[in-house]
Amino acid sequence: MKEICEITCIHEDKVNYVQDKLKEKKSMDVAKVFKALSDDTRVKIAYALTLEDELCVCDIANIIGSTTATASHHLRLLRNLGLAEYRKEGKLVYYAIHDPYFKNLISVAFEEHKEGEIND
Repeated sequence: MKEICEITCIHEDKVNYVQDKLKEKKSMDVAKVFKALSDDTRVKIAYALTLEDELCVCDIANIIGSTTATASHHLRLLRNLGLAEYRKEGKLVYYAIHDPYFKNLISVAFEEHKEGEIND
């Protein structure tokens, strides 16, 4: 059995509907979320930042069991993607996630995973 169409048949109504929806939504914004979450360390950092309003780089490094340089690298990527914000207080740098959509996505993913384990 072939896994491709053997003839070309375009369902224009479906194609037009989906194309219109893609124009409305910014697929690049969605892609950046998935890029951020494509790394286990960044997932842990993002989840930590949903549990606390803000954490300093040293706290995050300790939570994920890494150096501050490694934590900083991942935090910088989250910041560059527009998913995390930081503020400096003296010699400390604090990070936070203020985007409710991103926070909710992380929280729901962890909650669903926890429920899935219970049902297994």
